Parts: sequence; C-alpha cells; structure tokens
Amino acid sequence: MSLKVYNVLTRTKEDFVTLTPGVVKMYACGITVSGDAHIGHAYQSVVFDVITRYLRYLGYEVKYVRNYTDVDDKIINNAAKTGENPIEFAEKYMAQTDAEMDMLGNSRPTIMARATQCIDDIIAFVQRLIDSGHAYVSEFGDVYFRLNSFSEYGKLSHIQIDKNDTGVRKDVEPGKQNDLDFALWKSAKPGEIAWKSPWGMGRPGWHIECSAMNMKYLGEQIDIHGGGRDLVFPHHENEIAQTESLTGKQFAKYWIHCGLVKVNGQKMSKSLNNGILLKDVLAKYDADTIRFALLRNTYSADIDITDALLPESFKHVYKMYSVSESLKNHDFAGADEAKTDEKIKEIVSEFERAMNDNFNTLEVIAAAFGWFNFINAELTKKTTEYDLQKIADKIKELFAVFNILQHNPDEYIAKAKKAVLQEHNLTESDIEKSINERAVAKQNKDWAVADKIRADLLEKGIVLKDNPSGTVWDINL
Repeated sequence: MSLKVYNVLTRTKEDFVTLTPGVVKMYACGITVSGDAHIGHAYQSVVFDVITRYLRYLGYEVKYVRNYTDVDDKIINNAAKTGENPIEFAEKYMAQTDAEMDMLGNSRPTIMARATQCIDDIIAFVQRLIDSGHAYVSEFGDVYFRLNSFSEYGKLSHIQIDKNDTGVRKDVEPGKQNDLDFALWKSAKPGEIAWKSPWGMGRPGWHIECSAMNMKYLGEQIDIHGGGRDLVFPHHENEIAQTESLTGKQFAKYWIHCGLVKVNGQKMSKSLNNGILLKDVLAKYDADTIRFALLRNTYSADIDITDALLPESFKHVYKMYSVSESLKNHDFAGADEAKTDEKIKEIVSEFERAMNDNFNTLEVIAAAFGWFNFINAELTKKTTEYDLQKIADKIKELFAVFNILQHNPDEYIAKAKKAVLQEHNLTESDIEKSINERAVAKQNKDWAVADKIRADLLEKGIVLKDNPSGTVWDINL
C-alpha cells in the first residue's frame, strides 16, 4: 500500500506523489513567540516531526522548513509590558522554545525560518504584488492585498465571501479599498520596531511572512504545507492568494492540518484559564510519555488533554519498557528463525499499513499493545519458538519514527522509579527496610502488620511482588 494523505484542499484522501521524485519539500507554520510554548504548540510540532520521520523512513529526502514569527503585535505589546526590546524578547522565547522542543524529542527542522531574517525577501515579494496589480499602497503607507484580484479565494477553507464588496460601508478600515483586503505591510506606529521600505518605515503583515519564507527556502511550489486547523482561514487562505497571484502556479500540492487541543473537554483558551504550558508538562513527564499521549490520536482530530491522559500514557510506556527489559535474562538461541521473521514481517506490515493510511499513529499504538502482549505471553511459556529479542528490536526500530522506546530499558525504568520515589519522598532504602519488616511480620505470622506495610507502600505508588527468590518492588501500574 502506497502512502495516502488527507488533503484539506480537495477534502479527499489522495495518493502521495511528490513534485520531484524522491524529494519532499514541506513547510509547517510554527510559533509566534509572544510567550511560553503550550501543549498545543507541542502537539503540532510532534505531528509534523513524526510526518517528517516517516517520510524519511519511506526513503524520501525531506527538506522541512518551520518558522518562527518573531515580530507581530502580540510580541510588541508583551515586550512593552516587561520593558524589553521586542527582538530580544522574541529571541529569549525562541531559545526557550527550542530547548523545550529538544526535550520533547523533536528533531530540528532542516531550516528554522524567522520573519526578521527575511525582511528583504518580504519587501521584494510585496513589491512584485504591487507591480502586478494584486496589491496597493494606501495613503498611510500600508500595503494591502487586493482580494478581489484572486478569483479562487476561498478554495482551501470553502468559505464563501463577497469579493466584489466595494468598500462603501462606513466601517471600512482607513486606507483600504475593500474591507476584505488584508495587510501585507504595516506602517510603523510611533515607537514601534520598524524597517525601511519603499512605502516608508513599517513591518510585515502576518500572512506575507510565510509566503516569502516558503519562496526563499523552498521555491515557488512545495509538496506539503501544514499547521494547525485554526490556520486554514484566514492565514493559509491568504498565503495561497498571495503566492499563486504572484507565480500563477499551484502553491502547495497537499495541505495537512492537525486538530486543536481541548483540556478536559473544553477548548484551551486564555479566557477559560485552562492553558497547559509545555515547560510544566516536561517538568512532570518524560518525552516518551508526552509523545505517546499526543500520538494516541488521529492527527487531524482534536485532542483532549484529560487529567488521566498523561498518567495512563506513562503506565503504557513503562509497561512496554518493562517487557523489553525482561528479555535480557533469556536466551533465544534455539528460536525458529523462519517463524521469527514471519512475525516481524507481520508487525512491519501492520505498522506501514497504518502509517500509509494518512499517518495513522493511533492505529499503530493500538497494534503495539498486541505486539507487546504477544512477547509477554511467549515469555510465560517454558519454551518459545520465537527470538523475542529480535522482535523487540524491530519494534524499537519502527518506533524510532515516533521517537518513543529508544532508551535503554534498564535506564528508563530506573529513572521512572526514581521519579516516583521523589514524588512520594521515599528512598530505595526506605522500601528495602519496609520489605524486611514485612518479612519479619510474616515470619511471626503477624499478617495484619504485613498487610499494612504492603498497603502503605501501595498508597505511595509502590507494589510489592513476592516470588520464590524473595520480594521485589515496582511502580504500581
């Protein structure tokens, strides 16, 4: 099965065929660095990181450009509140966001584009639109895109608007010929950061940034343009209008949008005060857990960050690592190579079938539960015909596309246990002491004391497991 992707432009699932065989040019709208990154930013960045990794898994050369909007109204306003220079303010949050995305396990894009590093390209782009009649300069030094000059406006969002509105109403913004026209260049207000242009001092409009950066780094046409679903209109619609008016060519072949983030069933928003900062999530959970939680979802659907999502995801990831760790004490030298290879072929087929169906990470994770259950079940048998270590190694190789399960199992488990102990103000010595006290109680047939020790530890997230060689402890999952 070849890769199929859902194209928002056509609202159909299409065969993925690149403009240049073997090469993918992809652009995803990044973050406006007006403050801390939140879980929504994490979701979008993980989605396109995984898409990039899978395309490379398939053998494509991927040139992935992701941008920072490092100058806009929010940045200027928030910098003013702290008394910082807007550029330095943006630099601070870009560095912080880069570090957080690294901690999250995302690979850096091929190019991290920044609006302020492309000012000359933006000015040149705008000038060409003016020269071709698709844009005009107002008497105030602002430049607007003439929306009724692009007949296909609305083809991405399927929003019907009256492009022939002549702007005779009183509420038309001063300087606009049509109230639907949008800003390409904004004249500078007193005290604002600004750049010199043929139309006076000013700065780019939001939409023109991405069109110009696409043109600069990827050319006139690209294979994939992505972002959050909230960008379909007006941002991506405006990008299409600007770029295709200039080139006369289809801008992006496939438009891919991930869903929005909800928190316990409600839209994440400042008004509801339910935002989740990425730095706070990273302080409590490891990258494997966060990525597992975000990818246990079809990317185009909204994701609900419930109170239970991350704790449940941690348990699943920990169990998978535990199964892998349990293989180290087994010898599979006598395994049936043909049966092992057949099982691996089955697993790879399930993985690729799901991912080729519009990057269906949810289906992969559902299948992975079965893969690990199979390994666990085989381990309980006196003998197995399979080389379970080889199977586990293949699963790890496939999950590199998700950048999950890539750690040494012993190290991951030790770190997870340490985190639980710290959370409950316990040490391993405390637990060993409790195990010894329980052993004495059992020897004295003081079952009430033995049960209480076990129950007390259980309340703190520690479970005791008795076996023929003694008692061991683990995280209670």
